[in-house]
Amino acid sequence: MPDGRKPPRHKNTSNSVVEFLQRVAVTKESSQGHHKGRLVFAMDATASRGATWDHAIDIQSEMFSEASTLGGLDVQLAYYKGFGEFNVSSWNSNAATMIKLMSSVRFASGRTQVQRVLLHTLDETKKKRVNALVFVGDCMEENIDLLADAAGQLGLLGVPAFIFQEGKMDSVEISFRRIAHLSGGAYCQFDAASPMKLRELLKAVAVYAAGGRRAMIEYGVRKGGDIFLLTNQIDRGQ
Repeated sequence: MPDGRKPPRHKNTSNSVVEFLQRVAVTKESSQGHHKGRLVFAMDATASRGATWDHAIDIQSEMFSEASTLGGLDVQLAYYKGFGEFNVSSWNSNAATMIKLMSSVRFASGRTQVQRVLLHTLDETKKKRVNALVFVGDCMEENIDLLADAAGQLGLLGVPAFIFQEGKMDSVEISFRRIAHLSGGAYCQFDAASPMKLRELLKAVAVYAAGGRRAMIEYGVRKGGDIFLLTNQIDRGQ
C-alpha cells in the first residue's frame, strides 16, 4: 500500500454504502429488451492486489447467478499490470470460464492504467452497448483531466462507471469520485476487513447491469437483511 494511507474509517464506510446504493438507484436506466446485460469488470492487477482479486474470483459465480433471472450477464474482464501490460478477455456468460481465467492471472508491479480501462470501455460500447463498468483498485497515478474527459464520454453514452476503492487515500478518492460522477455512476470505498460488503455491492451492480434500477431494488427486497434496509431507503427516496 502507498505510504501515508490513513486507516479505514469504518463508521464512514457504512455511510458510503448507503450513498453508493442511492447513486445506483438514480442512475439512468437503458432499455434492456431481451438481451443480456453487458458488464466490463476491470481490476488493478499490480503487486498489491492479490487479496482483493481472490475475493473477486469468489464473487463471480454469485454475480452471474443473481443476473441470470433477469436475462443473464455477459462479462468482459479487463486488467492491467507491469510495464504497460493491459489485457482483456472475450465476452463471457459462463462463471466457471471466468473463474478459470481470473485464477490464471499473475500480478506484477507497475503504474496504474485507469485511462486505458475507460477508453477500452468506450470502444466496446461503440461496438455494442455496455450497460456498466466496474473498476476495483487502490491507487491512481494519472492525469485526472484525461480521466475526466474519458469518464465524461462514458456518461454521454450512458455507461455508468461503478468505482470501488480499496483502503483510504484521500487523493485517490477525489479522483475516483470524479470519474464516477462524470460517467453517471457511483463510488464506494471498502477495506480488507469488509469482503462481504464488496460481495454484496458487486452483486447489486450485476443486477443493475442485467435488469436496471428496479431490478436492483427488487434484489434488496429478496435478499433482506442490510441490503434490504439500504435499498428500501432508496425506494422511499431517503
